[in-house]
Amino acid sequence: MVRANGAVSLRELARVVQTSEVTVRRDVRALEAEGLLDRRHGGAVLPGGFTRESGFPQKSHLATAEKTAIADLAAGFVEEGEAVVVGAGTTTQELARRLARVPGLTVVTNSLLVAQALAHANRVEVVMTGGTLRGSNYALVGSGAEQSLQGLRVSRAFLSGSGLTAERGLSTSNMLSASVDRALVQAAAEVVVLADHTKLGSDTMFQTVPTDVITRLVTDEPPGHDDRALTELQALADQGVQIAVAGPGAGSGPAGGGESGGSAGRQSGRMGPTQGRGGEEGLPLPGPRRNHPHPPGGPGSAQLRTAVPLAEQPGRVADLAPRRR
Repeated sequence: MVRANGAVSLRELARVVQTSEVTVRRDVRALEAEGLLDRRHGGAVLPGGFTRESGFPQKSHLATAEKTAIADLAAGFVEEGEAVVVGAGTTTQELARRLARVPGLTVVTNSLLVAQALAHANRVEVVMTGGTLRGSNYALVGSGAEQSLQGLRVSRAFLSGSGLTAERGLSTSNMLSASVDRALVQAAAEVVVLADHTKLGSDTMFQTVPTDVITRLVTDEPPGHDDRALTELQALADQGVQIAVAGPGAGSGPAGGGESGGSAGRQSGRMGPTQGRGGEEGLPLPGPRRNHPHPPGGPGSAQLRTAVPLAEQPGRVADLAPRRR
């Protein structure tokens, strides 16, 4: 099934072979040990992530709860009347569904799925790029898409990808998608990456956003045993990326995540304190990186804090801040 589809969920595997997900998970672990596939949260993919990219139907079934929580939290960072760009991806599609409730918003996108999610939002204007349709992820790519973004300026870009590391930043397996994502980044004053913990530490073929260009990362909380994801989060924070962690309760409010009431700590468009697990308020995030309306220590700024090493706080990543050297 993985060879035929590129990716498969544990739930689907259990249904097909008529056994429990616990049994399937054990078998998938054995297959990974033989080098036949790579495990992902809630499923498995073909090995060799540098060149292989799963299609939309496969991606949409992986880490669905995490993507929903991330979208809930990220939507709270968008202010009324803003202009933003939203890239292609299953997580950004979830974000778009929530942006439909933000009045006066203008969304520029190269994703048919993002546009579809906003099609019936009366108070949101959708601007689509030109380009050639790439059917595997329903995105417009190529020179037409890139040229349509020239001269554009918006407040934020929301992007996803196939992998995220502190060393290379955000990456994807397709050259055309990477090129358009880079054009989207050029149009934005801030770059917000949406990536669930299964993408942390994964590196794919084409770099889209270098780490020093990423303003914020919105992710979910990795399991305590996921050392790779926890280590990567700390490394990203050390390089100045602001980390927002969506917990299981992130979707409880109107916008989800952030401070109580679902406002996500809106202060002059800044990201305020995040929540870790549902209802439990996290600690302040690292301060602004560059070109921000408020200087450090000014209105809306977040206080810098020294993170406790992850090894001493297994599973807790809401207090990530650059380590003092």
